[in-house]
Amino acid sequence: MTFLLVHGDREYLRAPGEELQTDLGVLTVPDDAEPGDRLETHLGDEFVVREPRGPDLFDHFERTGAPMMPRDVGLVVGFTGAAAGDRVLDAGTGTGVLAAYLGRIGADVVTYERDAEFAAVARENMRLAGVETTVDVRTGDVTDDLDTLAGFDLLTLDTEDAPTVVRRAPDVLVSGGFVVVYSPFVEGSRAAVEAAAAADLTDVTTHETIQRSMQFDDRGSRPDTRGVGHTGYLTVARWE
Repeated sequence: MTFLLVHGDREYLRAPGEELQTDLGVLTVPDDAEPGDRLETHLGDEFVVREPRGPDLFDHFERTGAPMMPRDVGLVVGFTGAAAGDRVLDAGTGTGVLAAYLGRIGADVVTYERDAEFAAVARENMRLAGVETTVDVRTGDVTDDLDTLAGFDLLTLDTEDAPTVVRRAPDVLVSGGFVVVYSPFVEGSRAAVEAAAAADLTDVTTHETIQRSMQFDDRGSRPDTRGVGHTGYLTVARWE
């Protein structure tokens, strides 16, 4: 178990027995620490012990590129009904945010990452998330193993060759299973839609993922004017 030690806007990950050294002082996390405990440094400053949850892990995972945003993960779960006991085939692991979230809701995940260094980082992130036994991070290209992969409830893809895999979705998915393709550009979504049609998938939809935070001050309330809140596009389809 790794805990989050919180003091104001400061957060540090430490395991029982490990030491935290900051300008606020030094403390050692007790072996019997529990979420909600308050630990005091030798200078008298307090840190609250928390069990890391999904958003905390998103903030503290080691990153190998732009990770999938929590809102996009939520849409994947919402559109597909992903749940405990599901078998998920994922390709394009990257940092591993989606795989970790799915593992933490109880799904068994097999995820492919072509870059060996990225895969090694993802495995460490799965350990940090506590899902290293239910999320199998494999180094390689999922297209090389498609002949041996079947019986999955959900197929999630964040790769340039996603349309190639979508065409094989009927071989991979159980009846009623879903495929979700994340694309940073709309051209990738169009290719995924065309591949879904070629594979006779149904209920094909594409959604832009965008979110705006709100700004409240003495003058009034409005959406934050910084950025556009766009991350990409999700194409969802289903096997009969």
